[in-house]
Amino acid sequence: QVQLVESGGGLVQPGGSLRLSCAASGFTFGSCSMAWVRQAPGKGLEWVSDIDGGGGREYYADSVKGRFTISRDNAKNTLYLQMNSLRPEDTAVYYCNVNLHGFGFWGQGTQVTVSS
Repeated sequence: QVQLVESGGGLVQPGGSLRLSCAASGFTFGSCSMAWVRQAPGKGLEWVSDIDGGGGREYYADSVKGRFTISRDNAKNTLYLQMNSLRPEDTAVYYCNVNLHGFGFWGQGTQVTVSS
């Protein structure tokens, strides 16, 4: 079955960096676009970034453009999100997401807290 497992979150000071990972299984990873989505406390889901199956096209929300970089290693079935220059407003649970045959699949999420 489809499984997505995020890791790499934590507590970081403003201006710091984190790299999130999402280990995927149960589907043909290299054929699928993948996305990162976040949910801040008390707010709805916010799309952050996505990348096509081959890794050649990346898209970013304006709020993270120039600070975050999405990437993937298809040999390892793993999606990444490098987050630099973190701000308190980046505090959220971060989820990786894939849509397969009209259904959305999500991991359990990883908490990122940006605070001094």
